[in-house]
Amino acid sequence: MNGLPRRYHITTFGCQMNKADSERMAGILEDMGFEWSENPQNANLIVYNTCTIRDNAEQKVYSYLGRQAKRKHQEPDLTLVVAGCVAQQEGQALLRRVPELDLVMGPQYANRLKDLLDSVFAGNQVVATEEVHILEDITQPRRDSRVTAWVNVIYGCNERCTYCVVPNVRGVEQSRTPEAIRGEMEILGQQGYREITLLGQNIDAYGRDLPGSTAEGRHLYTFTDLLYYVHDVPGIERIRFATSHPRYFTERLIKACAELPKICEHFHIPFQSGDNEILKAMSRGYTQEKYRRIINTIRSYMPDASISADAIVGFPGETEIQFENTLQLVDDIGFDHLNTAAYSPRPGTPAALWDNQLSEEIKSDRLQRLNHLVNVKAAQRSQRYLGRMEEVLVEDQNPKDQSQVMGRTRGNRLAFFQGDINQLRGKMVRVQIQEVRAFSLSGDLVE
Repeated sequence: MNGLPRRYHITTFGCQMNKADSERMAGILEDMGFEWSENPQNANLIVYNTCTIRDNAEQKVYSYLGRQAKRKHQEPDLTLVVAGCVAQQEGQALLRRVPELDLVMGPQYANRLKDLLDSVFAGNQVVATEEVHILEDITQPRRDSRVTAWVNVIYGCNERCTYCVVPNVRGVEQSRTPEAIRGEMEILGQQGYREITLLGQNIDAYGRDLPGSTAEGRHLYTFTDLLYYVHDVPGIERIRFATSHPRYFTERLIKACAELPKICEHFHIPFQSGDNEILKAMSRGYTQEKYRRIINTIRSYMPDASISADAIVGFPGETEIQFENTLQLVDDIGFDHLNTAAYSPRPGTPAALWDNQLSEEIKSDRLQRLNHLVNVKAAQRSQRYLGRMEEVLVEDQNPKDQSQVMGRTRGNRLAFFQGDINQLRGKMVRVQIQEVRAFSLSGDLVE
């Protein structure tokens, strides 16, 4: 790249894993001498880190790409990269659709970005989507926050849910070693980070692939063991984790969360459907009864714990009665937060080929009814905070009101209150809650 300043821009779609990957890629680019540009038009290297969970995320990528592909005809020095799950899924097909692309790379290659770009700058068009062993990352990610950070503990997923494209695009499970995870957390603690979220597509599977399983197939090292190993890292005051799978969620893990003071009382455990037949068709490997038992066990150890989850409506063949079983589950449990989606067929998944697909009208009607109930229940759950004293970790200024700062309670509720971000960022403060809404709180700082 001739004497022009090297500027990069990354647009991230989708899940927390993608956000973590983008931060790692940004760290690599800055090591290579690139500067971040807020405006993609001023950047001469653009990365789209893509998501394929829903169809509209994929369509969005193509529309962004179209604009930049046109620009490349005027500016041949522009480097275009598509990373993440759409890249993994489409591979060579992406190049046929957008020949202006320089690099197509799956999520497993995030840590190898420098080598891939070196090849691009040497004049090659590169597609990197073969399964690889994920390199242990030594570059410091460019973190989006100065207070909270993601730390990957396991990549990939071995589950085969019939609607999900993740195993096809993120590969088989690969656990990082406990030492590497703790080492990354220790550096973050020294850098002033206060809260860590441990990430895995299926975090309860952590350790299954590490050497040292017994002959009976029992895993010697589990996610619970990891929590005991990292919970006392100096400087880190809060630990969260996501995403859990009900099939592997144990009472031992719940007990560890209750015992270890830094682990937040917030659990994200997707249930996907409240109907056993649908769960079976989804290949989820548990029943709604088992799911309820998990939540009851959590609440018996930590009555105030926040529970969030994911749910899909309009799965192929779902009847009105089966959908009502999902509504019943949501009504009975009372989630603090629920990510909802209408089923969308993904390429390469079994459910996409079934002939019992539901109409868009039915899916959108069910989604609306579920969302209405979710809001009602979340508003009810928020009531318990009214008048309470909550510990809030201050993360940022309220973008809608510069006189306020915002942060999260241990239960992951957003809280807003008057304060100066320059004095409060990264501080753990006590806030008296004066106003509650379905998904956020407002209050007064208690000196």
